[in-house]
Amino acid sequence: MTPALPRVLIHTCAALLAAVSLAVTLHSGLAQRGVALAFGALVVLGELTRWTGPDRVREAAPLGAAGALSYALLGEHAGRPTGHGTAQVVTVVLTASLLGSVPHLARGRGPTHDDLARRVLTAGFAAACFQPLYNRGVFDGWIGPAYALLLLALLILTALCDAVLAAALAHARTGWPFGPLLRDELRAMPGVGSAVCATGAVIALAVAVAGLWALPVFCVPLLLTQVSLRRYAAVRATYRQTIASLARATEIAGYTPAGHARRVAALSRAVGRDLGLSGPELAVLEYAALMHDIGQLSLVDPVPAGATAVLPAAEQRRIALLGGAVVRQTGGSTQVAEIVERQADPCAEQPLAARIVRVVNAYEEKARDAGPGGPLTALEELRLATAGEYAPEVVEALARVLSRDGLTLPMSG
Repeated sequence: MTPALPRVLIHTCAALLAAVSLAVTLHSGLAQRGVALAFGALVVLGELTRWTGPDRVREAAPLGAAGALSYALLGEHAGRPTGHGTAQVVTVVLTASLLGSVPHLARGRGPTHDDLARRVLTAGFAAACFQPLYNRGVFDGWIGPAYALLLLALLILTALCDAVLAAALAHARTGWPFGPLLRDELRAMPGVGSAVCATGAVIALAVAVAGLWALPVFCVPLLLTQVSLRRYAAVRATYRQTIASLARATEIAGYTPAGHARRVAALSRAVGRDLGLSGPELAVLEYAALMHDIGQLSLVDPVPAGATAVLPAAEQRRIALLGGAVVRQTGGSTQVAEIVERQADPCAEQPLAARIVRVVNAYEEKARDAGPGGPLTALEELRLATAGEYAPEVVEALARVLSRDGLTLPMSG
């Protein structure tokens, strides 16, 4: 199966579900319009507050997702049974998502087709699991805590479905292995995913008892959480810019070629993802790769072309320790400093991130000036040196990443 096929299937299923739901809703009419409009407005608000930063996040519009899931699992409104079904849920969610996305689309930063397909399919999945059974009275005996646990169980099942969809779409978009992508999605679920599920369940339960007045009350915590996440993302972006600026110091001083640190960081992140590192681990790996040559600033005489891989082990170790000291003195993460320090340790004693930086740095140095056949030649040299100098599993992961990219690596700064 080609990587693009799952994406085509997911988009096709979402389009068919949306078309059938819209046709059914237009034919049968909108049940309980006030409730539908209130939840539609909630989804619109969630889309208007969507995260549109440069970094992709697992759930860019958590309030919109919570509103969609709560409407899909809404069985009563102020003590009276609701009459909407799966088709109306999908129609309201899709329409509200599109309306809320208009300002972002006008700025060229709106949700992608992948985001809309996930929203439609997850809302449809949750509604299909709940609405038909509820309308037939299957859940009439579920009261109190049992009913709340039922909603949470359905939301968890929906979150798992969404994680599979997100991993499949990312696999089709990037070509990265599906397994590590799915693990990354599952690891991210206890974060904002748990907040979305909890808010969705609470809104559905509260509206069933108190009516639509519960919507603004129980949306405030998630909105505040979203504001905090935005501030955290801004701090992370500033930190990354600081790290990137420090990494460029070796280039400006003439110790390393232009763009070397950035290329090593990008390829290290790809290799780390192939090996199944989580999101936070990938961030630490990227920062360490950006800073891996910072110790050269302490040298009196620059290393020719900044190629540390050909230096004696003792000299590599000294430069690595100097680099770790610079990271610590500039207020960098202890984890980043440790990886920078240990990139020259014996392979068997290194943490995985340090092994990745060592292999990728050596590859980039060997392939940089070797001409058209440089990538293949450099990779072969690394494979021959895996007896003790380079980690075999990292070299093979590098080979897989390069194979997906056609055995090329951008050489421009």
